[in-house]
Amino acid sequence: MKSFLVTPNEAGQRLDKLLSKYMDTAPKSFFYKMLRKKNITLNGKKAEGSEKVAEGDEIRLFLSDETIEGFQSGKKNKGDSTKVENSDTQKQIPALNPQEIVFEGKHLLVVNKPAGELSQKAAKDDISINERIVEYLKVTQKIGLDNFTPGVCNRLDRNTTGLILAGKSLAGLQETAELLKQRTLHKYYLCIVAGKADKPQHLSGYLKKEESTNTVKVVSAEEFKKQNLNREEYDRIETELIPLLTTGGSTLAAIQLITGKTHQIRAHLASIGLPLLGDSKYGTERGINISRALHLKYQLLHAYLLQFPKLTGALCEVSEKMITVEPPVKFARAAEELFGKEEYRHAIMEFQRSSRFRTGGTD
Repeated sequence: MKSFLVTPNEAGQRLDKLLSKYMDTAPKSFFYKMLRKKNITLNGKKAEGSEKVAEGDEIRLFLSDETIEGFQSGKKNKGDSTKVENSDTQKQIPALNPQEIVFEGKHLLVVNKPAGELSQKAAKDDISINERIVEYLKVTQKIGLDNFTPGVCNRLDRNTTGLILAGKSLAGLQETAELLKQRTLHKYYLCIVAGKADKPQHLSGYLKKEESTNTVKVVSAEEFKKQNLNREEYDRIETELIPLLTTGGSTLAAIQLITGKTHQIRAHLASIGLPLLGDSKYGTERGINISRALHLKYQLLHAYLLQFPKLTGALCEVSEKMITVEPPVKFARAAEELFGKEEYRHAIMEFQRSSRFRTGGTD
């Protein structure tokens, strides 16, 4: 007989799902048979498998060691090789710098993603911020990954910097995903665009992915209706533009991302004649000329602020919390050169202090 207690990282999932991770080659019919015969129990009682397990729940397996190990993908024999793989992985994956950690609680980790790094790997050999987060938690927190793998909850483009959310526990992942789905977690970006924007704008439109060019096409809500475009090919998007500073031919702006689609901010702003500085994919000749003068190699777009609503449960640790991270040096230098150092700093401070954040913002 073996027994184990459900850890915080395993809590919140169905019992049968947890069992299938513990004995990953066993068929579902085996678990249901063992549950019916009370060879597997939950807190000393008969279970059906559909129960949601909680931290501290006891699962007992009245099975032989041979039976358990026979359903574990040869984990016993892979122990030494796993250690070697972990050692090699630590050498290959850059350490998560402590300065990159913006917030860390029991269930949630918020990090500052640098430019040039993927949020999640796109190919087998990629190293992304997600792998670095997992490695950090394995090393510093001794989090076992047999039955749960931490992971990022939102994505940023490779060259977009700023706040990335990662669930340290299953509950953290699930509750953060629900916040993002319900759009009650307010996300604000800072950007610098080519062009003048002198008043707030709530932008509505439709976005279509162009797989062959790895770009997206944006049309306004009016054009979408006028052209009678295929709704199945387009996603509805909403973006709020809040100008902070305008001078010459550029504008420092805050963006509230209401919907979150691929390249949404970059393409949506470009579609109204306000391309991001440094954006070679959606930029215009005017924007490219300014970018060259500032020696920019990537778009000036930074995930700056997260405003959490009132929360209970695993995410009570960030209830009504505002989390910010300063833009990278390249962004700040460009802003200071275009708008002036004091003007730039003052605009950022006033934006953060504005009543919209004290009230949690609006959609």
